[in-house]
Amino acid sequence: MFARLVYESFRRQTRRKLLAAIAITLGVGVATAMLAVATGIGDKISRELRTYGANILITPQDDTLDLQIGGVDLKPPSDGAYLNESDLPKIKGMFWRNNIVGFSPMLPVNVNAGSQQITLLGTYFAKSLTFGKEQFTTGVTKTHPWWKVQGAWPNDDSNDVLLGEKLATSLYKHPGQQIEINGTSRSISGVLSTGGAEDNQIVAPLHIAQAITGKPGAVRRIYVSAVTKPEDAFARRDPRSLNPADYDRWYCSPYAASIAFQLQEAIPHSHAEQIRQVAQNEGVVLSRIEGLMLLITLAALFASALAVSAAMAAAILERRVEVGLMKALGARKASVAALFFAESALLAVIGGLLGFAGGALLAHQIGQSIFASQITIQPVLLPIILGIAVLVTFAGSAVAIRRAVNLDPALTLRGEA
Repeated sequence: MFARLVYESFRRQTRRKLLAAIAITLGVGVATAMLAVATGIGDKISRELRTYGANILITPQDDTLDLQIGGVDLKPPSDGAYLNESDLPKIKGMFWRNNIVGFSPMLPVNVNAGSQQITLLGTYFAKSLTFGKEQFTTGVTKTHPWWKVQGAWPNDDSNDVLLGEKLATSLYKHPGQQIEINGTSRSISGVLSTGGAEDNQIVAPLHIAQAITGKPGAVRRIYVSAVTKPEDAFARRDPRSLNPADYDRWYCSPYAASIAFQLQEAIPHSHAEQIRQVAQNEGVVLSRIEGLMLLITLAALFASALAVSAAMAAAILERRVEVGLMKALGARKASVAALFFAESALLAVIGGLLGFAGGALLAHQIGQSIFASQITIQPVLLPIILGIAVLVTFAGSAVAIRRAVNLDPALTLRGEA
């Protein structure tokens, strides 16, 4: 009999039940898409943020501070320690090697260009390297993507150089011309614009700076761009204070600090640390995006609950005589409430399943259009979505059902309620 009443309710109020189901489907669909994106958005956004530059800096362990005034490195050429260029491919042998987007070594050296003393910065532009059987390309084109060149990037094996745009203006130099550096003529392949100290410097392949310093294979610092997990309280703990289980968890999490720690292990006599401003800004961006998605989800579910409430209120208003008759025949409040909650639960399951399917399509579209990659919904999310659908439907129906169970059968059957 109970099942017959539920069936007749859907048969006689198809339009209202359909409207309620559509409301649930839309709300749950948005919630599904947002949850799917939220669970897979961390790495994707982090990779997008890697286009804004390096987030880890490696320096020699016994290094002294750099001394620069007006973009000119005033440290004596023999001062400070150096890293070995031959150790750089070892970065691709560390545990989180697949999270390394790129790295670029730097070696500044003072040179004479014309009548001026200028800093020449040696680096990789797009250097091909090999570690084991793996071949990869790295350099400032990956770690400093905001660097813009008018002309052409030098080949890493060439003797061509770039001139910072301010330096090129002061020397009246253009791409294709020559510049004399320490008595040797070099071809200018392009003019570099960075918005930083490099605008007043010469940027050249690393081997040129090494030849000038007389230190083959020397590197002063290395900028690393790595995909990392936003920093939390656990990430900031000192690994030396952790027990073995916590240490393994910290070491195997892609925090900037743990990746920097592994970079120190990979490169002998080095010190690696995250560039705090970059890492913190990434965490802020991720937190705000996740917060925005949470607000969108809550707004969609709230709107769905309101729509369900309106639909259920109208449905119960139409069925008040039926409710009055049930109570006059001896039905208890619990029985009346169970009937309407059963209808709501059935609506929630139908709307939840349709919303899950629609949310999966929406999440896929978001992944393709924004991140150019696929967002996959895990099957374990289905019971969570169905639970959300049931909660939203019950929340929207509760007021109307309470009103129904409190109807006075005598007044209702006389048409006075």
